[in-house]
Amino acid sequence: MHPSAECELTFSDPYQLLVAVILSAQCTDKRVNMVTAELFKEYGTPSAILSLSQEALEDKIKSCGFYHNKAKNILAATEMIVKEYGGLVPRDRDSLERLPGVGRKTANVVYAVAFGGNAIAVDTHVFRLSHRLGLSDADTPFGVEKDLMARFPEEVWSHLHHLLIHHGRYICKAQSPRCEECLLIEDCPHHKSL
Repeated sequence: MHPSAECELTFSDPYQLLVAVILSAQCTDKRVNMVTAELFKEYGTPSAILSLSQEALEDKIKSCGFYHNKAKNILAATEMIVKEYGGLVPRDRDSLERLPGVGRKTANVVYAVAFGGNAIAVDTHVFRLSHRLGLSDADTPFGVEKDLMARFPEEVWSHLHHLLIHHGRYICKAQSPRCEECLLIEDCPHHKSL
């Protein structure tokens, strides 16, 4: 159903991906890509971002929502990347999670997409679909992540994350799932309960 499922954020290096993922919280990838297309023209590197005041950065990312906290976190994370990691985004999840504004989901996305690691990032689509498809009944994102990791081999974790996101965005939508287009309909607990 989703042969081209992959990250839909536009970026050219791990730093830009990190900024885009921070911006994507409670915002669509489409909106983030519109904002970063302009932002990264002049401010696509750590040193360029650090040349902005928080207010100036807020103005550039305002349409992504929660712009005050996002700007604060982007600047603080960038400062840490420059001071502690020589201007390079760290390649391991523990170091990524030390960055301000970077939780487990963001760390997993950057680890998997930028560095080719095996990780399952549990966003709202992955959380919702894991329940709807009967893959997890955990009540926290970390619980869902652990359930998925136990059910699927490690080498497919990153791809599974993208498959679930695409399925949630384009077929198994929150409000109006398109069950008639779904190849999982025969095994779907949600559909059977309708």
